[in-house]
Amino acid sequence: MGLAPADRRAERRTLLLDAAFDLLGTEGWAGTSVRSLCQPALLNPRSFYESSQHLDELIVAVYDRLVEELGERAVAAMAAAGDDPAAKVRAALATTFHFVDEDRRRGQVLYVEALGNERLNRRRIETAHALVALVEQVGIERHGRPRAGEHLGRVTAAVLVGGASELVMAWLDGRIDAPVEQLIEDASELFLTLGETAATLATRRARNAG
Repeated sequence: MGLAPADRRAERRTLLLDAAFDLLGTEGWAGTSVRSLCQPALLNPRSFYESSQHLDELIVAVYDRLVEELGERAVAAMAAAGDDPAAKVRAALATTFHFVDEDRRRGQVLYVEALGNERLNRRRIETAHALVALVEQVGIERHGRPRAGEHLGRVTAAVLVGGASELVMAWLDGRIDAPVEQLIEDASELFLTLGETAATLATRRARNAG
């Protein structure tokens, strides 16, 4: 008995996502086309367009799938770290570095190819904004809500998120030649220090304003 039409479409979709991930992670955006995707998936172009309206939509879906997987791992690692803020920061950073180190194609898609396609870059920016908001909320939960007009928490979150992305890219392409565990330790200490410094500065500003 064959697959139901919906199951068949889902199977083809998965095959195309897997093929797109491999091509993006090895050949890059320039080497990714409908034809090059269909060959390894053993599908024809008609099957592609039954699954996706256009190539950009499938590429964004590949990116979203990686972000979702990384997010699930990071949340689980942070939960396992307990209530210690230092342990949580280290868990989040360690999860990110190990995620891309396990399969360098992931890093290529998340941090390199995401810059080379307009629609994918928009999704990268949206994801970064959401992550900045999340980091800012963590700071609020730890240090309390800032006074009206104080934007230091958002600034700090933006620096941390942007800095983490640049750090991963620099390590992946060899501009930072350091063992991954040492890099995780260094980044954890620096991120924690920046967070505590920002909280101290915000407290001093509030006291002076009052």
